[in-house]
Amino acid sequence: MRRPKLRGPKPRRPRLPRTRAGWRRLVQVVMAGCVLALLPATWMYVVTGDRLRTTADAPRTDVAVVFGAGLWDGEPSPYLAHRLDAAATLYREGRIKVVLVTGDNSREDYDEPDAMRAYLTKRGVPDGRIVSDYAGFDTWDSCVRAKKIFGVDRAVLISQGFHIRRAVALCQAAGVESYGVGVDAKHDVTWYYGSAREVFAAGKAALDALFEPDPRFLGPKETGVTRALAASR
Repeated sequence: MRRPKLRGPKPRRPRLPRTRAGWRRLVQVVMAGCVLALLPATWMYVVTGDRLRTTADAPRTDVAVVFGAGLWDGEPSPYLAHRLDAAATLYREGRIKVVLVTGDNSREDYDEPDAMRAYLTKRGVPDGRIVSDYAGFDTWDSCVRAKKIFGVDRAVLISQGFHIRRAVALCQAAGVESYGVGVDAKHDVTWYYGSAREVFAAGKAALDALFEPDPRFLGPKETGVTRALAASR
């Protein structure tokens, strides 16, 4: 005897408006949703309007902040290497004195800051001019820790072009007077993914700037930047 097939209720198709007024309300709802989705990105563009630079015209400042961007077999990914190359260029040209490398070291087998330090020293940045933030788990955490833990009041931030506006906007919100250097990047799958991700990340960034949550790990104040600057004079 064959078991009868159990059929659940058929999903109801969404009903489209049947009147002109209904279509008008639907269009208004869609437009309102689009406006709300674009508000965070608009906020970032307004905040960062005149604060983006290149390595050639970056303002002279004491500190540059380089954000982590992943490791490949323990070495900086190509995207992270481009950021570090820009920092090394700024240091050699005398535009910065200290590099704060901020990244993820949440487990023993993954250490972005130390890999970033090793890369920079190979390119002429003295080890004593590099300060490591091992709890830069995201952009907001890195900005808050730069201000509250390392005492950075003004900095040049270095990242890819698709991320730099968010970095500047968040560091500004965290109390760090910031200028951004967006380095060039090959428009590959990673670039397109990063660009698309920024559309959604802008919403979180706006919430972080509005509510100012504590980083995942704050910890005690550190004097690494102060000591590195004192040694550079």
